[in-house]
Amino acid sequence: MSVLDAIILGIVQGLTEFLPISSSAHLRIIGELLMPGQDPGSAFTAIVQLGTETAVLLYFWKDITRIIGRWFRALAGKVPQSDPDVRLGWFVILGSIPIGVLGLLFENPIDHALRNLYITATMLILFGLLLGLADRIAPQRKELSDMTVRDGVLFGLAQALALIPGVSRSGGTITAGLLLGYSRKAAARYAFLLAIPAVFASGLYKAAKEIPTLLSSDGQAAAAAAGQPSLLAIVIATIVAFGVGYVVIVWFMKLIENRSYLPFVVYRVAAGVLLLVLLLAGVLDPLAGS
Repeated sequence: MSVLDAIILGIVQGLTEFLPISSSAHLRIIGELLMPGQDPGSAFTAIVQLGTETAVLLYFWKDITRIIGRWFRALAGKVPQSDPDVRLGWFVILGSIPIGVLGLLFENPIDHALRNLYITATMLILFGLLLGLADRIAPQRKELSDMTVRDGVLFGLAQALALIPGVSRSGGTITAGLLLGYSRKAAARYAFLLAIPAVFASGLYKAAKEIPTLLSSDGQAAAAAAGQPSLLAIVIATIVAFGVGYVVIVWFMKLIENRSYLPFVVYRVAAGVLLLVLLLAGVLDPLAGS
């Protein structure tokens, strides 16, 4: 992977992470278009997502510090457990459990079999249509203060579906929120807060496994021979993803207050159909790098 490839993939990650269109699918597709026959890999995807998730930390910094502070004060008995921020803290913890458990249990198929581009295309279309349906029929009356344990679990299960490229972490969680009756803004806000523990845990876990190898001379040579990302490429892509991602999240949170998700639905379906055409035409290898 060249420096230019890393910059492009960092831009792609930053542009797509917060939109309900699946950043992992875009990295998988664009990565192979840039490097024919190669898949940037799930480790590269997980680590680069640390950049965009750092943008979430910056954007929601006041909310996050307030929630964490009140959650710890509640543990000490200084704030009631019924406090909205304390409850939200518990729900983020509860909703993070499914993706953590399933991510570890199914790490191998997630890293290989589920990166099949035919699966990605199907998920882009299917979950695009589901998002459109939810945005159209859901009442969108509930706010985060109305969240229940059941809703927290369902949000978490929806986020776990993002382990499959093409689903979209934000898209799956927002769709679940809309179907549960939450407003667009509430569903998006919770989706981004819920992603923080999962993305950082996944990214740091993959970094701990991959970086020591990439720091060794043998590991660098092996990565270069296989066309896999070098440590420099990963760092560059992560930094670029942070900068682009922060701009996108500011824009997206303003957009959804008054606009529907229809443009993203149309984009997902069109992207899924185009991907199927490219696969059937032999332009892309559905199992590249697997």
